[in-house]
Amino acid sequence: MKKIVFLLTALASLSAIQVQAQKNYAAISGKIANKNSDSLMIMGDKFRKKIAVKQDGTFSDTLKVVAGSYFLFDGKQQKYIYLKNGSDLKVSVDAKQFDETITYSGKGSEANVYLSKLILLNKTQNDEALFDLDRKSFENKVNEMVGNYETLLKGTKNLDPDFIKQQSDQITGFRSYLNSAYEEKVFVKTVLAKGSASPKFVNYENHKGGTTSLDDLKGKYVYIDFWATWCGPCKAEIPFLKELEKKYHDKNIEFVSISIDEPKYHDKWQTMVQDQQLTGVQLIAPKSVQSDFLQAYKITAIPRFVLLDPDGKIVDALAPRPSEDRLITLFNELKI
Repeated sequence: MKKIVFLLTALASLSAIQVQAQKNYAAISGKIANKNSDSLMIMGDKFRKKIAVKQDGTFSDTLKVVAGSYFLFDGKQQKYIYLKNGSDLKVSVDAKQFDETITYSGKGSEANVYLSKLILLNKTQNDEALFDLDRKSFENKVNEMVGNYETLLKGTKNLDPDFIKQQSDQITGFRSYLNSAYEEKVFVKTVLAKGSASPKFVNYENHKGGTTSLDDLKGKYVYIDFWATWCGPCKAEIPFLKELEKKYHDKNIEFVSISIDEPKYHDKWQTMVQDQQLTGVQLIAPKSVQSDFLQAYKITAIPRFVLLDPDGKIVDALAPRPSEDRLITLFNELKI
């Protein structure tokens, strides 16, 4: 009898160990119709795993993860998914209509159903003209948009408390971002309005040697790019900026790139300018974002572009990016 009890106890312990082991990874499986690739990539902060997709579009794998959001990339499109160890997520999607057709089931599906609905809600939250509204109308619109996000979150059942907090924090951050961006727009429209005299920078270090001040560039249009070596969106604009500089090299315009890298990354700035063969006037702000010139332009996010006329007056304190066609349209209007 003791042997039977011992055996049952041992089997129970083994079963508990197996259940515990199952919680040490996340399982993901499913099927992709009209697949774009023979593999999927799951990507996160310091995490990357490739999952094979079979000929019939099915896939299955396990991953040891830190609970949080990851990118699921199918070769052409990417989507946020939420993973945590212990989940068993099943995915079904038609790659031709990724956002509209993706469905989730299984353990851990609730957060991903929420994220899918969130993406579709984002597409309906039209904020293109938001910053052109008067303050009262702006506040009402922001309350409406934030309310829609809060309603979606509260209406989704069985979400992990940590996930709810993460999403709540993002909604709060979104409201803060909109308010900050609106204040920036108001500041630009008033203090940095078209035709106003531009604030000046003085004796900024030039990568080619010596220093350069804004007054040194008078007599030409000046297109200023605020960037940093760590800024991904900034680096994405580099090929377009190079092409622009090449196209307008003999025109009455100077292209000035001002790095906002902190002093401790000065060598990284020098190396990148050299390795990437960056052209134009390459400068670095002496105190990063605390430099007077950046403070005067309220540089709170990069990349940011500014266009000045030959007299040093502001043409556009929120100028189009090099990758935007409307920048060429603006240049043409100015007959540059």
